Amino acid sequence: MATADLARFRRLCGQFRWLAIFMVISVGGVFALMYLIAPLVLAARSDVSLTAQTIMIFVAWVAPAAFYLFAVWSIGTAMGQLAKGRLIQPTLSSALRKVGLALGCGGLFTVFLKTNLLRLAGVTDGGYLNFDVGSMTLGMIGGALFLLGRVVDQAARLQSEMDEMI
Repeated sequence: MATADLARFRRLCGQFRWLAIFMVISVGGVFALMYLIAPLVLAARSDVSLTAQTIMIFVAWVAPAAFYLFAVWSIGTAMGQLAKGRLIQPTLSSALRKVGLALGCGGLFTVFLKTNLLRLAGVTDGGYLNFDVGSMTLGMIGGALFLLGRVVDQAARLQSEMDEMI
């Protein structure tokens, strides 16, 4: 890669890192305000108490978003490392595993746990699974990314063994 191309790539990675940080802070802040700060302030200012049922509802709505925001944060971290000049292969394998795990957990939570938690809390009547195609897709993509991260690690180990032979 030419020096100018490398500098441009690193600059774009740095910009993407800041975009990821902005997204996590802004969306995470809105969710924290809606599901943590506002209920605590409301409970402190009135005689409304936070019950286990209310907390379960908040967890059911926030948990998938927290997993997805962690995936975005992991991508931003990887982009920041690339912007600083870290090698692509170790950064890529680590990021693929983290993002894959986060997307997979978010998708699984949405499909299997969210509906059941809301049903236990009495918010909704419904089945035992949430057949949300988007969440199922994110779960499958997350699993694939996790496995690809392992493949990239394996390829790096094989490459180092080949380098030692030569």
